[in-house]
Amino acid sequence: MTETGKYKDTVNLPKTNFDMRANAIKREPEIQKFWAENNIYSQLAENNPGELFILHDGPPYANGQLHIGHALNKILKDIINRYHLLQGRKIRYVPGWDCHGLPIELKVLQNMKQAERQNLTPLQLRQKAKEFALKTVDEQRESFKRYGIWGDWENPYLTLKPEYEAAQIGVFGEMFLKGYIYRGLKPVHWSPSSKTALAEAELEYPEGHVSRSIYAAFPVVKVAEGLKASLDGFLPDLGVAVWTTTPWTIPGNLAVAVNGTLEYGVVEVSRKDAQGAKAQRECRYLIVAAELVERLGEVLDCELTVKAKFAGKDLEGTIYSHPLFDRESPVVVGGDYITTESGTGLVHTAPGHGQEDYIVGQRYGLPILAPVDDSGNFTDEAGKFSGLNVLGEGNQAIIDALSEAGSLLKEEAYPHKYPYDWRTKKPTIFRATEQWFASVAGFREEALKAISSVRWIPAQGENRITPMIAERSDWCISRQRSWGVPIPVFYDEATGEVLLNADTINHVQAIFAEKGSDAWWELSVEELLPETYRHNGKTYRRGTDTMDVWFDSGSSWAAVAKQRPELRYPADMYLEGSDQHRGWFQSSLLTSVAVNGIAPYKTVLTHGFVLDENGRKMSKSVGNVVDPQLMIQGGTNQKQQPAYGADVLRLWVSSVDYSGDVRLGGNIIKQLADVRNKIRNTARFLLGSLHDFDPQKDAVAFDDLPDLDKYMLHRIREVFNEVTDAFDSFQFFRFFQTVQNFCVVDLSNFYLDIAKDRLYISSADAFRRRSCQTVLQIALENLAIAIAPVLCHTAEDIWQFIPYETQYKSVFQAGWVQVDDKWDNPELAEFWKTLRRIRGDVNKVLEQARTEKLIGSSLEAIALIYLSDEKLRTAIEPLNVSGNGIDELRYLFLTSEVQLLDTPETLKGLKTLRVQGEDNWDIGVVNAADYEHDGKSYQKCDRCWNYSPHVGESAEHPLLCERCIPALAGEF
Repeated sequence: MTETGKYKDTVNLPKTNFDMRANAIKREPEIQKFWAENNIYSQLAENNPGELFILHDGPPYANGQLHIGHALNKILKDIINRYHLLQGRKIRYVPGWDCHGLPIELKVLQNMKQAERQNLTPLQLRQKAKEFALKTVDEQRESFKRYGIWGDWENPYLTLKPEYEAAQIGVFGEMFLKGYIYRGLKPVHWSPSSKTALAEAELEYPEGHVSRSIYAAFPVVKVAEGLKASLDGFLPDLGVAVWTTTPWTIPGNLAVAVNGTLEYGVVEVSRKDAQGAKAQRECRYLIVAAELVERLGEVLDCELTVKAKFAGKDLEGTIYSHPLFDRESPVVVGGDYITTESGTGLVHTAPGHGQEDYIVGQRYGLPILAPVDDSGNFTDEAGKFSGLNVLGEGNQAIIDALSEAGSLLKEEAYPHKYPYDWRTKKPTIFRATEQWFASVAGFREEALKAISSVRWIPAQGENRITPMIAERSDWCISRQRSWGVPIPVFYDEATGEVLLNADTINHVQAIFAEKGSDAWWELSVEELLPETYRHNGKTYRRGTDTMDVWFDSGSSWAAVAKQRPELRYPADMYLEGSDQHRGWFQSSLLTSVAVNGIAPYKTVLTHGFVLDENGRKMSKSVGNVVDPQLMIQGGTNQKQQPAYGADVLRLWVSSVDYSGDVRLGGNIIKQLADVRNKIRNTARFLLGSLHDFDPQKDAVAFDDLPDLDKYMLHRIREVFNEVTDAFDSFQFFRFFQTVQNFCVVDLSNFYLDIAKDRLYISSADAFRRRSCQTVLQIALENLAIAIAPVLCHTAEDIWQFIPYETQYKSVFQAGWVQVDDKWDNPELAEFWKTLRRIRGDVNKVLEQARTEKLIGSSLEAIALIYLSDEKLRTAIEPLNVSGNGIDELRYLFLTSEVQLLDTPETLKGLKTLRVQGEDNWDIGVVNAADYEHDGKSYQKCDRCWNYSPHVGESAEHPLLCERCIPALAGEF
């Protein structure tokens, strides 16, 4: 053959049907179908030889479409589960849903007309709520499955299932029988918009809330015994100055609290404005914290002159009169919550409207007064304010009345954090009502001890939950709703006395296990009671409160982990968003410790929230929401909203540091799609290059491999050990960075770049080709396995296109990555790292030469290198003689020839470029076509495109070089 281009069919180019494009919208469902038809998950989950690993699922609410936070959460769980499966462990992942509570009830009510809502019976509402919850579960389940999440989707746990509700009653019963649950009149977070008590975890504190704060003076009528001598002279013009951000609580005032350790003083008030004069009708002298005198003078716009000083504890027993009601109340000593950071140093105390107020009130035997009803309106106990809404006109009326009474010193706007109902987005109030509580104090120390036994990821999770438990007041577990698990209590109709004991609890539990909690409304009271209470001469009514949904989900360790035979308790891991330190992590811990004295989990991993690319909260109104379903499936206009598939979503999850808030948006998604494509294209090249390779027959023994291949195996061992460590430590972003770097830097830009000459030009069975394929096979299988926990569809897709016989049908059956310690060769690696640095500088010079039109392809170049380091020169020189056709500089640098120079002077006078490397080397480039060797010019080989002085020496193949002629004969 003497015609140019006729040798192209003799080159061993890659061959594979593995598509360059992911085509995820079609291919991913096909792969999921393959998994399902072959029962890959269930076989591995049940038959793997290793120990059991249980990641217990925290239940999302069944009340709407999934958002990107759900995707982050479930994919993190799936990455961990799939890794454990690949490690040979058994896993059981039972997904769950929270199906009770206000979010679902509100959704149902919003979809109904007003008249229909008013005529709803509890059972009708419960039926509609159940239907809505189950429909939502089905919708969410399909979305989760599309993300590639493996689990027992046909048998999830639902908090509305009878077996779950019965187990929950069991937890409640054990806590009650241990004395941890009681009924009491205590102030709780109350939502007037939802008409129910709320838990701390059901509150949010939006930015921008402004309260109407007031300074007021309550006239003193009697001074404490110890201060009579010094303060009696200020009567009857003496008052205690208080500050509050909730003027509507003034009708509930029953005390003023001081800090016993602070210093207080009597100040004389001097000002000339009308309001000041009016206030002075009552109080010309005020008691305030001494430290605040100067600041209060500025706030009240008056001159305050200190007349006397004394300790806070000495004020105890002083009596003042309420400015709006005919009653007198004491000054009491509160706690260290009374500071001089704001206000007056004296705290208006209403035991029915505040936690600290309640505690102090209990200590002093004060009654609990909360003249506010379920709707947030004043009751008749509030006198002339009755019927006014406390968050609206009631607040104004109190301020006006204080002003009229000469008690108001100042009103000002006060921006601060204030609790809102997280469902209705409306403000809540603190209000004392009869509720059921779990006494955290009863098992607090055990709970704190349990926290310290758990592994928290990140570690600061422990610092977050510990003070929450240490400072937690009793947990209000009752709700005034229909859609939930009822508190199984009966009340004596005549006396109101509670009937709740082991017999009644067990009886109700057995009924719920059979019929579900609807039975509480369906059956008669007589049927709900054990036999012994049906004819004892008393009449009972059933309670109407349901349990806090956090008690529902917090009982999942008992209803699921402990109850299902395939699971175990405590679970190995709980994994949710960082907000669950005050939610599910906490309610699960409290119930588990109260009943069994242990934490329900061994490890807790938490992640942050998803923000947009600019770090802003995602909001539909802003238009910066990323819909995971839209990201996977694409929009109606696929050009503007392409279908990226689940693997790009999963890759994003692995790329972020989930320990804090994470970001996502259009640009990030495109970058991740590029990374997925680079990994895919790397795998495609590996697959194509192995089309004629049989590992059983063609693999080269490790000891026979050339140094480049041994170095590459050293690098593969390093990379995949790093990946393993990243998964073991749950630092998935390290996996992401390591794999991306390996595919782009180690493979594409280095080893595969060099390998093309060996793979394409050599004869099919040549040693230099088979040794390269030996490395490629190891790289391919380990790459597919290493990405499988994250890029599960891509990994399976790669595995299905492996051209040689494999032992395993699915990549997930292949076990974890396989690396050999004998590949470890730090000395060889150090030498090749230096060669790679020189190669990097050679590439810079080649690029300069291209820019200056000195060369086109790098094979048009001859590289001239001077090494000033004698030791390095001696080590590299053997690579520049004709050797094994692999470990040679010309192949490493992709040039037609490399010459090592004795002196840098040789570079002078030649058409060259130079670069000064960090290890003192000089590199020049000349065009091979302009170069001569022993009087012979360099010609381009028509088959391998290298330039050689030997092209034309063969009469049979005058267009080929000295390498390609033996290659055609199967000898190179």
